[in-house]
Amino acid sequence: MTTDAATLGPLILILIATGAVAGVLAGLLGVGGGIVLVPAFLYLFSALGYASDDLMQICVATSLATIIVTSCRSLLAHNKRGAVDWSILRSWAVFIAIGALAGVLVVHHLSTTILQAFFAVMVFVIAMYMLFGKPTWRLAETMPGLARRAIYAPLTGLVSVLLGIGGGSIGTPLMTLHGVPIHRAVATASGFGVIIAVPSAIGFLLTSVSNPPPYTIGAVNIPAFLIVIATTMLTAPIGATLAHKLDPKVLKRVFALFLALVALNMARKVFF
Repeated sequence: MTTDAATLGPLILILIATGAVAGVLAGLLGVGGGIVLVPAFLYLFSALGYASDDLMQICVATSLATIIVTSCRSLLAHNKRGAVDWSILRSWAVFIAIGALAGVLVVHHLSTTILQAFFAVMVFVIAMYMLFGKPTWRLAETMPGLARRAIYAPLTGLVSVLLGIGGGSIGTPLMTLHGVPIHRAVATASGFGVIIAVPSAIGFLLTSVSNPPPYTIGAVNIPAFLIVIATTMLTAPIGATLAHKLDPKVLKRVFALFLALVALNMARKVFF
């Protein structure tokens, strides 16, 4: 598909701004950019006239493609500090990957409206956990054994793909609820992101969608992927620097309220 400069110019500028904000938030709050990128892509592509039943597929797929790069970078950084629990990653990897591939198949058969509704509900739940969750909450004092792992891990991969996010928003609370210290959970969840994003992004490259934005391969929009990766790499260190100067508890609450508003706005568009 070809496009003119009048369309491509604003697209690039808005993607740069979106990637910059996602990068700062990722560095500032330690969250993956997907939870910000998916609604941003949705509003951007809709405003540019690419609304369709497959639009959320494109947003989710493109977000997951960016997570390959950001999660790999985060995993390597955490591993240098010895914070990654590789035993958890090894025992959960296959199950998570199976769930991620199942997520690609599910997303392919769901409409944008259903995916928007699911995103709205789940992001609101995540926001409420960030607002009201306590560090002392526990489901157990150790990570699940094989039987429960065979349920939790595929669900982690499946839900993450349906939302277009990495492992942090689901994997981190799941591990802390099972007695893993928060810093170790955050580090290990970056590995979840790699395991989720790689197979799902490959799967989405092989799917077909209707009315895609320019230069989309499968369901992955290449300009959005490249621009967001470039800008997040530049701005994430800025967020990390700010994180050491600002109160993390206040930041977490502010971001949780922001996510709740995003979820409620998306729900409004779906249900009203």
